Amino acid sequence: MINKFPAWKNLLVVVVLAVGCALAMPNLFGEDPSVQVSGTDRAELNEQAVERILSILEEYDEPMPHRYGMEEGQLVLRFANSDEQDRVQLRLRAELGRDFVVAVHQAPAMPDWMRELGFKTLNLGLDLRGGVHFLLQVDMDAVREQEVERVDGNVRNLLRDARLRFTGTEHEDQGVVVRLRDAGERESAIRRIRSEFPELEVTAMDAEDAIRVRISDDELEEAKRNALEQNRTTLRNRVDELGVAEPLVQRQNPDRIVVQLPGVQDTTRAKDILGATAQLEFRLVDEDNDPYLAQETGRVPVGSRLYQHRDGFPVLAKRDVIATGDQLTGASSGFDTETGAPQVNVTLDSQGGRRMTDVTRQNVGRGMAVVFRERVTETRIENGEEVRESTEVEEIISIATIQTTLGSRFRITNLESSEMARNLALLLRAGALAAPVDIIEERTVGASLGADNIQAGIMAISFGFLLVVLFMLIYYKVFGLVANLALFFNLVMVVGLLSALQATLTLPGIAGIVLTVGMAVDANVLIFERIREEIKAGNTPQAAIHAGYEKAFSTIADANITTLIAAVVLFSFGTGPIAGFAVTLSLGIICSMFTAILGTRAVINLIYGGRKVQSLAI
Repeated sequence: MINKFPAWKNLLVVVVLAVGCALAMPNLFGEDPSVQVSGTDRAELNEQAVERILSILEEYDEPMPHRYGMEEGQLVLRFANSDEQDRVQLRLRAELGRDFVVAVHQAPAMPDWMRELGFKTLNLGLDLRGGVHFLLQVDMDAVREQEVERVDGNVRNLLRDARLRFTGTEHEDQGVVVRLRDAGERESAIRRIRSEFPELEVTAMDAEDAIRVRISDDELEEAKRNALEQNRTTLRNRVDELGVAEPLVQRQNPDRIVVQLPGVQDTTRAKDILGATAQLEFRLVDEDNDPYLAQETGRVPVGSRLYQHRDGFPVLAKRDVIATGDQLTGASSGFDTETGAPQVNVTLDSQGGRRMTDVTRQNVGRGMAVVFRERVTETRIENGEEVRESTEVEEIISIATIQTTLGSRFRITNLESSEMARNLALLLRAGALAAPVDIIEERTVGASLGADNIQAGIMAISFGFLLVVLFMLIYYKVFGLVANLALFFNLVMVVGLLSALQATLTLPGIAGIVLTVGMAVDANVLIFERIREEIKAGNTPQAAIHAGYEKAFSTIADANITTLIAAVVLFSFGTGPIAGFAVTLSLGIICSMFTAILGTRAVINLIYGGRKVQSLAI
């Protein structure tokens, strides 16, 4: 019995540990207080924009960054302290306006060569970095009512167009009941509705003049999912107006959205942005007058309004509104089946559809503009003080040519690319919230609390690590030293994996790491005690080492797999802090299995393997 690993196993251990150390290394360099500037669809972040930003700092005698550069398409300005960071972000927000998004940020201070190779650092959660947390509840009853209203309007319009007379409709929980004047027209009405709206469930009722039109369970659930996703997208767009680096806007459960804004302490401003209203309007383009002349002279023709296109040129549009975003029930990007050109498919409710039909029938070949209106909060500096001012922004985001009479469903074409079509569909959907939301939970986490949490977490890990190291060193001697080495690399690998996966480290996550520190030595304790038993039974040291690792493996595997199953369940059904705890615990278990079994065995083999040994320091 020589207890030697084949070369490939030793190489595997070395490679895995080296990769783990490399992934964790960026966290050693700390962070720089920085200001992050991102381009928008209004302005491109190019070399001229960077020069403009630096010239603004020079002109107003603001602190200059000690280092700056483009990182992942954004300009990152690094400063010596947070005071310089605050001064610069206020100045840039005031001077750049809505052309660029300015955010405060703690940028990793790792060397450029690491960044170029794609290395990442740990993301700190809200409880560690500080900021505000909102939990919003989406009113799903309102979604259902909106769907029922939409079905009611569509069915009424269809029956009127088909000249099928009805006395009225009654709303039910998930559909409508239509009462016909002539019972003999019921079968014809059912065929018409099924043909036009195959997604609806249409059935004849006991009364000879009644039809039930019902939204299927699948369709209703899809509408709720779309409403939740549209609200999430809208809220994310609004969060961008806050200029927050690394915000979190994600779904939680079927009807809730979590918004976390690290680094934001002004909850009033955050709530104003999240609760802001946005509107979409479809208007005819005034093609009979010159918008550039109107812009130069300031004289706008009667019956028209002057707008700016998002791309920067003036557009004259009619004052009369064809339809608004409140009447929009759906928008999705796609491709023309005949030409393959990108397009956006739009669906309006019954009232908007009727108005769209009437207007477009008389204006085929003319342009139709999509106007985006939103109330936004801008920041400016007066006498060195930050002043916020709410203004209403109106701009045209798209102009399309009316090619035929449009109804409740139509296409927006003449789009440059499929990406533009996706963005336009997103704007159409995200212009307003699909359903009302209520803020049911609001928390503010101070920056000092975050710093205290980080320090407390580091102290907990450090004390736990040192106590375990001392115990193992005293009780198991050389074998304990090897176990301590494995424990150190286990922590390094967990940090490296968290960094590579860009998992967010929270306070419960730190608790998971502390628990892992204690669990990581369990496997080695089982192995070492088994080796002691084999020596007491009269086996040779080499045979005892081999038996200790082989016989303890099944027990170790069973214990860790059951814990891993519990962690997976926590991650699957838990949210927020519980999921964070489950992630660190799972990674810790996987890493400890590798380091405690394969890693320590490799080191023990290097120390004792391949030679005769009279005794073991255990």
